[in-house]
Amino acid sequence: MRLFRSSELLGIARETLEFVLDASEETHPNEYMGFLRAEDARKFDLDREGQLITDVLVIPGTVSNPVSATVKTNMKPNDVRSVGSVHSHPNGALQPSSQDLATFGQGSVHMIVGAPYGPDDWRAFDNEGEPRTLNVIDIDLPDEQFFDFTQDDIDAELRAEGRSVAGRDDERTDRDDRGGFLSWLR
Repeated sequence: MRLFRSSELLGIARETLEFVLDASEETHPNEYMGFLRAEDARKFDLDREGQLITDVLVIPGTVSNPVSATVKTNMKPNDVRSVGSVHSHPNGALQPSSQDLATFGQGSVHMIVGAPYGPDDWRAFDNEGEPRTLNVIDIDLPDEQFFDFTQDDIDAELRAEGRSVAGRDDERTDRDDRGGFLSWLR
């Protein structure tokens, strides 16, 4: 097992690009904004070492309008999988503005998606705003189920924390956070 993954960015999964295009179109006429996340390409049986963009992280509280999108930076997690950003230009311009360049600091790739949000209506740039190649790679992404748990799983965690599961609505006196998949609900 290797301790460090290759930092070479191989490209973006086609399914992820399609998500970005769809999300940008749904947000239109306002800008769409998200952060690109990558995984080790070996996870997808690719024959090269490197990273593949597979996810887009949308930050809660992002405010957008037809000319800008603003992210609450204190809400952005320190994510080792983060490789850059993506945002849309509802006016269709596929070049970074001076405001865009000011936000291109973190990550190695920044995508701009423009109306009408077709398969060729996007460009990738480096931190300096110079165009860069970002290959679109056809792979099967796993179906991740964020809410992939049952009532039995919830009951087991409640029992482990010393809470009653009989009524499920019992008053809870033990409010300390011990983690687990329910901790995000608190």
